Amino acid sequence: MFKRLELITGYLILLFLVGFFVPASSPHADSDYDRARVFTRPYEFNFDMWTADAFWLKIKQSALGLPDYAQREDQISVVMESVRLTESIMRAEAALQLVYADPNIQDKEKASAHIRAELDRLNARQNQITPLAESVLEIQVTQILSELGLTLGGQPTPPVLYHVTPLPMNLIVSRRDRIERISSVSLQPDTPLEKQIEIEDGVAKELDVSTLVVPVGGIGSYPTMVMRTYDFKWQVGTVIHEWTHNFLTLRPLGMNYSTTPELQTINETVASIVENEIAPILLARYYPTYSASLPDLKLVAWNFSPLPNSGEGRGVRGDDPPPFDFRAEMHTTRVRADELLAEGKIEEAEAYMEARRQFFWDNGYAIRKLNQAYFSFYGVYADIPGGPAGEDPVGPAVRALRAQSASLTDFLYTIAWMDSYEDLLKAIGQSQ
Repeated sequence: MFKRLELITGYLILLFLVGFFVPASSPHADSDYDRARVFTRPYEFNFDMWTADAFWLKIKQSALGLPDYAQREDQISVVMESVRLTESIMRAEAALQLVYADPNIQDKEKASAHIRAELDRLNARQNQITPLAESVLEIQVTQILSELGLTLGGQPTPPVLYHVTPLPMNLIVSRRDRIERISSVSLQPDTPLEKQIEIEDGVAKELDVSTLVVPVGGIGSYPTMVMRTYDFKWQVGTVIHEWTHNFLTLRPLGMNYSTTPELQTINETVASIVENEIAPILLARYYPTYSASLPDLKLVAWNFSPLPNSGEGRGVRGDDPPPFDFRAEMHTTRVRADELLAEGKIEEAEAYMEARRQFFWDNGYAIRKLNQAYFSFYGVYADIPGGPAGEDPVGPAVRALRAQSASLTDFLYTIAWMDSYEDLLKAIGQSQ
């Protein structure tokens, strides 16, 4: 127990030093980044404060050694109770919003008293078991990583630490003449939508760039940040994905995350590959019944909302049209947008993306903005062919290295020490 506490403390210091000595990924003073912050500064997320609070919480959890006093079945039961509580809390919060939105209800407080009382009860119980549930999942991920050989001195490097929390929004700034992220700024989780749009429009006009505020499901801070959700399969995958970023941060690939667009794609694709391979192992071992009953909801991360009665998931029956293939259509959109931008037709490309956004709307997907910034963010997750990555060759190169690697561990240790796209091409026997 105390050995784990010492390791966590040591790795926090190491990660701090990495962050201190590695050249900043953001541009220097008087850059576009600073000009963008004129619009974002009052709404920016304080990572230092969050990290200090979360790390202190993890120190207390580790010192208590809570999972050590529970049997495996009890540990799993606690995690599942936490998932069910999260679902109940989110449903109750939605019910509360409906009461306050209903113009026919005059006395909102009286009408919602039972909901608020239930929320108080649910939140009190969730606060009791969340530390234990997080510790259990951390230990389960650690066990799988250890069996795969992703350890140093018997522990993953760094130790697995995460905390469920409201996540900041991310303002993405991309060039207009090609899909390339320039910078990003983290905004407070409760930034109102109208303010998000005001920030997007202000930065876009000031810098002549493409902008979009996007939600994120996880952040590779230390401890990592994971969004509250009752989709447990997604949560497990995110914990693993963000730990992979921690792992890479201690090595050249992660240290150079923002050096080039190619390295951003390599980092995110590697993390997604690790997530996709390890999460099913963990779920099959500890939660086989639960995981088998859940659908794959990975598309939720792509910043759209399925419209009511859109027919999403509808099977083909009789004369029914074939189901809408979101990934294929998004791939088509990215490829054509890239072609138009390469020809210097910026306004035409932007008009095309807006027309395609309306096409997605007509087929049941409410995407608020579809532009260069959208693709510069979602296109870096290239672990699966197609989708918003388009014909970008970086993702296929990462997948090729994984295919020729003897194991996931060999793949991860090999690619972690690369610091350029050229290194990756050499490893798979290609030239740029």
